[in-house]
Amino acid sequence: MTTHSWIVLTLFVAVILLCAKPLGIYMAKVMEGELKLMRTVEAPLYRLCGVNPTKEMSWLQYALAVLLFSLIGALAVYLLQRFQAWLPLNPQQMANVTPDSSFNTAVSFVTNTNWQGYGGETTMSYLTQMLGLAVQNFLSAATGIAVVFALIRGLARHSAQTIGNAWVDLTRATLFILLPLSLVLALVLIGQGVIQNFSPYAVVEGGQQTLAMGPVASQEAIKMLGTNGGGFMNANSAHPFENPTPISNFLEMLAIFLIPAALCYSFGRLVGDTRQGWAVLAAMTLLFLCAVIPLMQFEQAGNPLFTGLNVDQAVSAVQAGGNMEGKEVRFGIAESSLFAAITTAASCGAVNAMHDSLTPLGGLVPLGLMQLGEVVFGGVGSGLYGMLIFALLAVFIAGLMIGRTPEYLGKKIGTFDMKMIAIAILVTPLLVLAGTAIALVTTGGTAGIYNPGAHGFSEVLYALSSAANNNGSAFAGLSANTPFYNTLLAIAMWFGRFGVIVPVLAIAGSMAAKKRLPAHAGTMPTHGPLFVILLIGTVVLVGALNYVPALALGPIVEHLMLWK
Repeated sequence: MTTHSWIVLTLFVAVILLCAKPLGIYMAKVMEGELKLMRTVEAPLYRLCGVNPTKEMSWLQYALAVLLFSLIGALAVYLLQRFQAWLPLNPQQMANVTPDSSFNTAVSFVTNTNWQGYGGETTMSYLTQMLGLAVQNFLSAATGIAVVFALIRGLARHSAQTIGNAWVDLTRATLFILLPLSLVLALVLIGQGVIQNFSPYAVVEGGQQTLAMGPVASQEAIKMLGTNGGGFMNANSAHPFENPTPISNFLEMLAIFLIPAALCYSFGRLVGDTRQGWAVLAAMTLLFLCAVIPLMQFEQAGNPLFTGLNVDQAVSAVQAGGNMEGKEVRFGIAESSLFAAITTAASCGAVNAMHDSLTPLGGLVPLGLMQLGEVVFGGVGSGLYGMLIFALLAVFIAGLMIGRTPEYLGKKIGTFDMKMIAIAILVTPLLVLAGTAIALVTTGGTAGIYNPGAHGFSEVLYALSSAANNNGSAFAGLSANTPFYNTLLAIAMWFGRFGVIVPVLAIAGSMAAKKRLPAHAGTMPTHGPLFVILLIGTVVLVGALNYVPALALGPIVEHLMLWK
C-alpha cells in the first residue's frame, strides 16, 4: 500500500469513530422519544394517520406492520414506473418501464437493495426518481432502523410483551434522523457541484452530446446515508454530476458508514452498558480493516499480464502503478478500492469504479464482505441487527464449549431463539447458492453470461450475493436486465430482506418477555477483547464457510489462472 492509501484510510476510520458517539446519543434519544420538540412535531401526523403512539405492538404485530408497509411501497413504485409516460415531470418523455424491470426495481428499492438493471438517466422520469425511488430510499432505510431498535428494546426490557410501535419508529427514523442529515449533505454536495434541477437534458457541442439533468443531489444524499446505493445516473458515483470532487467522494464514503457506526453506540446506551456497543463497533472495524487493506494491496499490485508489455499504469504522482482498469481517474486506486470495500461492507451498493475490473482477489474482497451477511457495519439498522444475531450465536457456542447456560445481556438463549437465529443466518446463503445454481443450469441464466469460465461464474455469484444480502452493487459484466434475472433477483432480494427481519423481530419478542438475570461468577463478559475476538471468529467461520466451494470455482481459480 502507498502512503497516500494509509493516510486516506486512517482519516476515514478516525472520522467515523469520532462521529459514532454524538450521533449515537442523538438517535437513541430520538427513537425513545426523549426530545420534547420532536413530540410536538410528530403528534399531528399520528392524529392524521389514526396512530396511537402510546400503544405498543407485540413482535408479530410489528412484523406484520413492516411487511404490509413494504408491500404497499412496492406496489406504489411498480405502478409509478408502469404509468410514468403519462405522468408529469417527464421532460424527456421517458416510456413506461417494462413489467419485469418494474417488478425488479420496486422490490429492489423497497428492500434497501437498490439493484439497478436499467440506466437511470435513460429509463426513469424525474417523478419516478423522486416520488418512487428517492422516497423508498428514506422508507426502506427507516425500516432497518426501526427493526434494530425493536431488537434493542427486546434485549433491554424484561418481562415485557411489546417491543415498540412500528409506525412511531418509522416516523421518527424518517423525520428526525434521515431527513435532517440528508438535507445537510445534499446542500454540501450541491456546493461541491452535484446538480439539482428540473431542466430538460442539455444538448451541447452542436447537438453532438446530451447531458442528463435532474434532481440528483437530493437523491444522492439519502442514497449514501440510507446505505441504498441506487444512482440517479447509470455510472452511479463515478459520474461527475453525482460525485464531482475528491471532497464529495470522501463525504459520500463517510455518509455510508455514519449511521451504522453510530447505531452501535445507541445500542450500548439503551441496554445500559456502552461497552457493549463499543465491543460490537470494534468487531466491525477490525473486520473492515482486514478486508480493505488487502483489497488496496491487490489493486496496487496490478495485473501481471501487463508486466512483460512495459505498460505504465500510473496516472499521477500518487499512483505509482497498479490496476487502473475500471477506475475513475479522478480518484485513483486508493479511493476507488476504499469505496469498493465501504459500499460492500455497508450494504450500500453505490460504486465509483467498475467492480468487474477488479483483480480476482480484489473482487473476492467485496464479494466476501457481502457473503458475511452484510454485518461489517452493514446497512442502516440491518448491519447491527445482523451482528447482534452473530453475537447471540457466539455466546451460545461459547456456552456449549465451557458447559454453561448461554446468556447475553442477562437473557438466557433458549431453543426458540436458536431456531430463529439459524433461520436468520442460513436464509441468505440458501438464496445465494440455490439462485446461482439455478442461473447456471437454465437457458435464461446462461444467456446473460458474456464472460465464459471462472469470471462469468463470479459475475453470477456476485449478482445473487448482492441481491440476497441487499447490497445492490454488481460485477456488471452480466446481462441481467432480462425477465429471468429480474424475477430471480427480485425473489432473492425480497426473501433476503424479510427472511431475516421476521426472525429478528421474533427474537426481539422472545428476549423482551424474559427476565433479566443479574451478572454472576459464571457470566461470560461480552464487552472485552476476548468477546470481540469470539464474535469476529463466529462471523468469519459461520458467515464465510458456506461460500468457500463457490469462491474456489470463481475468483480463486481466476487468480491462479492470472498468475500462473
